[in-house]
Amino acid sequence: MHPKYRPDIDGLRAIAVGSVLVYHAFPTALMGGFVGVDIFFVISGFLITTIILQSLAAGDFSYRDFYARRIRRIFPALIVVLLATLCAGWYLLLSDEFAELGKQTVGGAAFVANLVFWGESGYFDTAAETKPLLHLWSLGIEEQFYIFWPLLLGLAWRKRWPIVRVVLVVAVVSFLVNVTTVHPLPAASFYSPASRFWELMVGGILACMRLKPPTPSAWRSHLQSVLGVGLIVLGLVMIRSNKAFPGWWALLPTLGAVSCIAAGPNGVLNKYLLSNRVMVWLGLISYPLYLWHWPLLAYVRIVEADPLHPSPVYRAGAMVASVLLAWATYRFVERYARNRPGAGTLKALGAGMVLLAAAGTAIFFGVPEPRNNSAQLQIVANAGLDADYYQGFKLDMIGDQLVYKVGGGPKRVLFLGDSHVQQYAPRVMELARTLSMEDKSAWFVTQGACPAVPGVFADKNIGCAERRTALLAYALSPEVDSVVIGGCWNCYFVGHGALEYYYRGADNVVHPFQGGDGIERSLASLEVTLRELARHKKVFLLLDNPGGPEFTPKRLIEGSRLTHMEASVSTPTTPLPADQKQLNDRLRAIAQASGAEAIDAMAALCKDDQCIRTMPDGSPAYKDADHLRPRYTREEASYFDRTVRAVQQLSR
Repeated sequence: MHPKYRPDIDGLRAIAVGSVLVYHAFPTALMGGFVGVDIFFVISGFLITTIILQSLAAGDFSYRDFYARRIRRIFPALIVVLLATLCAGWYLLLSDEFAELGKQTVGGAAFVANLVFWGESGYFDTAAETKPLLHLWSLGIEEQFYIFWPLLLGLAWRKRWPIVRVVLVVAVVSFLVNVTTVHPLPAASFYSPASRFWELMVGGILACMRLKPPTPSAWRSHLQSVLGVGLIVLGLVMIRSNKAFPGWWALLPTLGAVSCIAAGPNGVLNKYLLSNRVMVWLGLISYPLYLWHWPLLAYVRIVEADPLHPSPVYRAGAMVASVLLAWATYRFVERYARNRPGAGTLKALGAGMVLLAAAGTAIFFGVPEPRNNSAQLQIVANAGLDADYYQGFKLDMIGDQLVYKVGGGPKRVLFLGDSHVQQYAPRVMELARTLSMEDKSAWFVTQGACPAVPGVFADKNIGCAERRTALLAYALSPEVDSVVIGGCWNCYFVGHGALEYYYRGADNVVHPFQGGDGIERSLASLEVTLRELARHKKVFLLLDNPGGPEFTPKRLIEGSRLTHMEASVSTPTTPLPADQKQLNDRLRAIAQASGAEAIDAMAALCKDDQCIRTMPDGSPAYKDADHLRPRYTREEASYFDRTVRAVQQLSR
């Protein structure tokens, strides 16, 4: 049994999908546009709960019919988009990218994309902008809800449990999971169904309350309509991707959406805005439009080789194309599938999805290879996969802090910092293999994007300050003989990184890096830290390697993905950015003033202000735009050896 059609709900879908499209294509134009997904969750929760409860009340609910309708609704457009994305991927992608797309396809076809991307999330993860099927995470949440929710409602109905209380309990538990994990486990909070179901439950609660329609009240409907649209607009304007989301912030779009639905079709904005013919039409194609827009944008970014700054013209073109494809999919695919009753259509749709999952699995294991599969291109692609920096290291604990170590001797060198210290772990492992370390050990205590400078913070880096404090205290202990402090100094003190970081001292006053004196205070804090350590033990300051978009391995590729590509077999260089050189000189002076020894990576990697991008055999030296790959540091980074040999000298 289906609820009566409401055009204003399609208009609400139009707001949701329009917000997402604008945000993905032009992020600065609508910085909170990603909350459109949360609006979709509320709509789905309301409609699905209404359908189930009305059918249970009428005595004609069937799990088989319910899931058959879901298949007819979800599968047709998804099959078309997955197939088109795979075909485009075969033509445009390199082997590593195509294999990754295969895994994404399996996740999308099996409706566990949210779990796949949750598992992939990490410091060295591929840029989200170049994952063609990333957007299917939200579809995974909804499909997992469709599996769980009818079973629970059916059980509650048979047991005569109070339905509203059941829905409310689930919603409260899920919301609590959300707000308690959003800071310590942001990826889990974003992708986990346990922390997202409450948004669908908000719609479900309204559906339960509307089993018995309330007494009509025009003023109440108008107020709910205005309040709902107002909360949604407030969410679009105030919420930012760097805020803890979903968390408490997600209440704005979810409560706004449920208020709009509660207003009914006669609420003032529902009637004159959401029920507008254009809005309704956009809402009708919102599902295929959501499916099409992200792969098109991702491929535009990949083809232009600049995922962060693709051409506005091409982005606009991708959006126009997504609308046209969405309309064609709705008109010729979705409606066709809905108008063909019978088991044959369901079997064909199910078989199609299984075949796509099988194809994705084969692609993940390298069959077939993409069009761009030459040996030289494969060498470039492999550089991005070379990421196991701690291979061979053993896990250990310092207090409650996880560390990686090699060697078991009492003479310890502590490597403290972020991923730009971690990238040298393969070199230390190689030295451990070639040198005797019976009485020596090396301990890596790193955390990505966490500078080993007291007082430096970034809101997104949860747990950094606590880990830094604990490990700097340990560095001063007599158990440690030598300390190496390093970091992506270029990330923190020059370029875009300065936008995210700030200095906060003992007075708890925030000093921003951008437009403030935070950088100067941070460098002073670093010098104080080095000087204090140098009073007790040997200290090295690891200076940064050069970095930036030109160092990305795929910048070694010449030609166009649309026609023909070749990888350079020479050993090209790229200019050293002037601001990075100036910072390097400043840090070298800080090391000298504090009594620390500088390890100058730029002096080894650059000559006459030209920096290498490749190894002697022509393969990339970098994993990405600013991290040296494990193979390079293991084989070539001899300038780092002094850090371990210092332990050797101390042990004599």
